[in-house]
Amino acid sequence: QVQLVESGGGLVQAGGSLRLSCAASGGALRLSAMGWYRQAPGKQRVLVATISSGGSTNYADSVKGRFTISRDNDKNTVDLQMNNLKPDDTAVYYCNRNRFGIDYWGKGTRVTVSS
Repeated sequence: QVQLVESGGGLVQAGGSLRLSCAASGGALRLSAMGWYRQAPGKQRVLVATISSGGSTNYADSVKGRFTISRDNDKNTVDLQMNNLKPDDTAVYYCNRNRFGIDYWGKGTRVTVSS
């Protein structure tokens, strides 16, 4: 069973920081590409950051320099450190796992950034 559980969301003032965590189960995490996506109210779900099985990272332009994705294969976790948060970062954040070409999703954790 592949399961993803996000945590760490909450309410924060603009300029503040949050760290999101994704706990993964079901197979060797080191073999999977992982990512964080977000969906704002009334908007499409969009890519925030990805990290490959080899550790290479990619970020949406809107979060470059502010967010950092990381993974701990021993603990089966993927984190998203979010600094200098902006109101536009307000969204539900979803963890994504691509395992052998198949996408899996968590249920999301809500982030609200007040102005």
